[in-house]
Amino acid sequence: MNRTTMLLAGTVAALTMAGSAAHAERGSDGNLKVLFWQAVSTMNIYLSGGTKEQYASSMVIEPLAGFDEKGNVYPRLAVEVPTLENGGISKDLTTITWKIKPGLKWSDGSAFTADDVVFTWQYCTADGGGCAQKAKFEGVKTVEAVDPTTVKVTFTAAKPYPYTAFVGSLSPIIQKAQFKDCLGIKAPECTAANFGPIGTGPFKVKEFKPNDVITFVVNDNYRDPAKPSFASVTLKGGGDAASAARAVLETGEYDYAWNMQVEPEVLATMLKAGKGTIKTAFGSQVERININLTNPDPKLGDKRSTKEGGPHPAFSDPAVRKALALAIDRDIIVEAGYGAAGKATCNIVPGPDAYVSTKNDAWCLKQDIAAANKLLDDAGWKKGGDGIRAKNGVKLSFLYQTSTNSVRQATQALVKDMWAQIGVSVELRNISASVFFGGDPASPDTFQKFYADLEMYTNNFDGTDPEPYMAQWMCDKAPSPKTGWQGENMPRYCNPEYDKLATELSKTVKLEDRAALVKKLNDMLTEDFVHIPLVYRGQPSAFSNSIVGVKSTGWDSEVWNIADWSRKK
Repeated sequence: MNRTTMLLAGTVAALTMAGSAAHAERGSDGNLKVLFWQAVSTMNIYLSGGTKEQYASSMVIEPLAGFDEKGNVYPRLAVEVPTLENGGISKDLTTITWKIKPGLKWSDGSAFTADDVVFTWQYCTADGGGCAQKAKFEGVKTVEAVDPTTVKVTFTAAKPYPYTAFVGSLSPIIQKAQFKDCLGIKAPECTAANFGPIGTGPFKVKEFKPNDVITFVVNDNYRDPAKPSFASVTLKGGGDAASAARAVLETGEYDYAWNMQVEPEVLATMLKAGKGTIKTAFGSQVERININLTNPDPKLGDKRSTKEGGPHPAFSDPAVRKALALAIDRDIIVEAGYGAAGKATCNIVPGPDAYVSTKNDAWCLKQDIAAANKLLDDAGWKKGGDGIRAKNGVKLSFLYQTSTNSVRQATQALVKDMWAQIGVSVELRNISASVFFGGDPASPDTFQKFYADLEMYTNNFDGTDPEPYMAQWMCDKAPSPKTGWQGENMPRYCNPEYDKLATELSKTVKLEDRAALVKKLNDMLTEDFVHIPLVYRGQPSAFSNSIVGVKSTGWDSEVWNIADWSRKK
């Protein structure tokens, strides 16, 4: 087997999708009660970069293939995962052909066909629209329906890692019949479709109340007649992480609560009640502070926080960005907010191990207030009578925003104190997670609009290959009014050399060469101080002791195998 075949075939796993408990009968376990303290604002992941939307929508709309708990690719709507060995990938690596499982139906009873897959690509790449997952389709030239059950994806050049488009819960298939009038600028206007997509997953939406509650019921046309075990799912949104954890671990009111970003000592106390457990999966999540490289001044109107509005008056000086990074003590942040579920990092790619850089660890992982102050002194940023540095009329006084969460607010407070020691002042702002991650193009408070100087949150990538993730910082991925404020490049970074390397990565075959390029791209983002990585986070969630069949993963939707969950008899 040659190295290319090893690379492609080695990521593919054959799974048996059996749960830990036998499924006696579809719907026999009643209602599953789920709590997301970050409420869901849409069921269309193409219009949101939020993890909460990713997880909720993944119960309804599915990709051709997904990633299991080990990060391996496995077939969902496809018969098998295409490889060089089975002929699904062309020898020149320019095409991948997917065979769809026969007899698949949408939840409305209509046939699922290759035309729906083609349409999904057209939807995300339509002119005048904004697609939050556009990086998944980077390098895709055409998508063709060879016949009703065969889809051929052709790339603009050899694609050594072709498991991007239509793979993972960030790239699901949407129904052409439902979304055909929702292309481009019309996408956000299709409320009924966005709130209640017709899908192929184990559940379908019965009622959706944005930023509140979603009621799911069994999809009667789901391909496995014995699944799911639960007849319905009630997903309640809102509140905070601590109350969500308590509702599962102490009171037993809920069966599952996602994203327990709660102080370690608080969780330890809750676990003593004996009603639930915490499952933590490590993948690629990094809590980071994004630096706005454009000017967020409200006076700029529609050009605010866009490349057209010009560079940030202070962050255009790399010395300022580096000083902010040097002044942070990551170990204290980990100890205070994450415990064993976190590790200090200076990388935006924290795993898998083959892709992890250590180049900047020596200087970056150690707080150095003296070096940060000297850097600003040498760059001409002088302290005024109020202790805040300024230069040419520009003060180092910033708005620092994040979502509402006790751990994040504690981190903000720690960082504010650290930056005060180098003459930098920050105003702290927290925004409801349902709004911050909601993706509403009309809202001024979304993380995509970035109407602030600095913002903090966690992000990650599907699967174990970071190629599409690295494409997110290419120049054309920056959110703007032209894209309906969709896009993944929140700092508005634009470096032709970065784009060149990201394009090279998409064409590189050998695993060791791909790893070297990922490290270079990671280091470029770190050394250009596009953002400040803080914590490599595990993904802790709370589960009732009565729920079995869960296989936690950090490489895809946490509910990737919800069809196999059941209640202990």
